[in-house]
Amino acid sequence: MIIKHFTDNDMYKFSVMLAIQKLYPWAYVKYAFTNRGGTQFPEGFAERMREEVNQMAKLRMTKEEKKFMKKKCYFFDPVFVDFLMGFTYDPEEVTITQNGGDLSVVIEGYWYRTILWEVPLMAIISELYFKMMGAEPQLVEEKAVAKAIALKDLQADFSEFGTRRRFSFDVQDTVIGALHTNAGDCFKGTSNMYLAMKYDTTPIGTMPHEWFMFHGALFGYRSANMKALEAWVDVYDGSLGIALTDTYTTDSFFNSFSLKQAKLFDGVRHDSGDPLSFADKTIEFYEKNRIEPISKTIVFSDSLNIETIKAIKDHIGGRIHDTYGIGTFFSNDVGVKALNMVIKLTDIKAHKKDTEFLKAVKLSDVAGKHTGDVSEIQLSKMTLGLE
Repeated sequence: MIIKHFTDNDMYKFSVMLAIQKLYPWAYVKYAFTNRGGTQFPEGFAERMREEVNQMAKLRMTKEEKKFMKKKCYFFDPVFVDFLMGFTYDPEEVTITQNGGDLSVVIEGYWYRTILWEVPLMAIISELYFKMMGAEPQLVEEKAVAKAIALKDLQADFSEFGTRRRFSFDVQDTVIGALHTNAGDCFKGTSNMYLAMKYDTTPIGTMPHEWFMFHGALFGYRSANMKALEAWVDVYDGSLGIALTDTYTTDSFFNSFSLKQAKLFDGVRHDSGDPLSFADKTIEFYEKNRIEPISKTIVFSDSLNIETIKAIKDHIGGRIHDTYGIGTFFSNDVGVKALNMVIKLTDIKAHKKDTEFLKAVKLSDVAGKHTGDVSEIQLSKMTLGLE
């Protein structure tokens, strides 16, 4: 069994789950797997994956996990944490098919439930693929120790974000242990709730692209960023205050980022495009709004390694607080090529199950990385003046 613990999932999935339950309990959605790297999966992969997904119905939140979540996630109300104690995965929400080497995975159901599937499904796909291909990880702990020391020497604050594309749970576990031991105060935590508990560190995460995608589909693309951020504030009242910027391009985000929101949110997250340009754009935005940039944070989280982090830190030069969310470079730097894949929201219904689906799309600051229905992507770009 690949997923052995209920909280072997990213913290942001739980934070969005609570927000959905409070604001959109009737929302009904679909997600789909996108194989960006064109990986060919071995014969019988879908059947093995189905076995793993079925096993997840047995998972239950333990008293230890509940106690940790209540301690660290002070922004979760007790009703929600109690709800999680009784939550069970429904494997019927996941459809898995295979045609030759091509894998198809679709998730469908009420959003407040299906929100938890994305991260463990991607972890299953990655770990199962390497298992079936007979791959063996190399130099896991040695590399992690070296990276921890290098980041400590750079005085770079960082967190581990590697659950979705990890080589395996054991590799991620080993890496976090090495980071926790060797990086000192520079290691700020991990996105993985279970491993945060194991190492008594901070579970890290706020909001994902799908939060903005839902609001874009429901309220329109010009209103998406503002509606999504206002809804987040309605739930969390200033906690979990790092805003994701690139769901409909960074320029579109800053055009709609109000002074109230800029003052309330602790900072922003960079997830696509040139990080140096993004840093300059963010600092310029805060300065124009008479906000001291050094009082705010940029979380960089796009394809990071030691070299890119050093380049970003050198460029920023202390003008704003910078921190780094590092994923595959930690959890799958073991001598294999990591899978290039995503699972994204594709369709939503806001209220009634018998109404028509609305298409949900994501743009990017990188050409060719848009996801979703092609005609809807075109419509969103025209609406936002990106064509």
